[in-house]
Amino acid sequence: MDDVDRGLLATLQQDATQSYAALAQAVGLSTGAAHERVRKLREQGVIRRTTVDVDPAAVDRGVLAFVLVEANAWMGDRPTHEALAALPEVEEAHVIAGPAALLVKIRVGTPEQLQAGLRRLFQLDGVTGTRTIVVLETFFDRPLDPYPPNP
Repeated sequence: MDDVDRGLLATLQQDATQSYAALAQAVGLSTGAAHERVRKLREQGVIRRTTVDVDPAAVDRGVLAFVLVEANAWMGDRPTHEALAALPEVEEAHVIAGPAALLVKIRVGTPEQLQAGLRRLFQLDGVTGTRTIVVLETFFDRPLDPYPPNP
């Protein structure tokens, strides 16, 4: 991946609906070359998906919580993955090292829905406890910077 690819990624993250002509102009390529580069980035799995950033509060999902899930068994297996993916309130799930087995991001509309989601987490095999952090305000949610940090 070179600086042109990184420029395409940065430009697409700002607005993924841009035409290939606009992308090409932003990074100094022809339209065809920009299209081909983006195709290859998708094919290689660098671009995993194209999506829309929706305001959670506008769709009644304004309650955000991060949950540390404690367990008495290894939780990094397929059954746990599938069980978490089946819970619609779970936006992200990560196997972690540290004081818990999993870090789960939950987004719901009400505190009662959060409580119900926590109940469902407790029903997973091996779960022994949770520690929940409710977000009061999000300052920013930054997209991934495709350029490597300067040392």
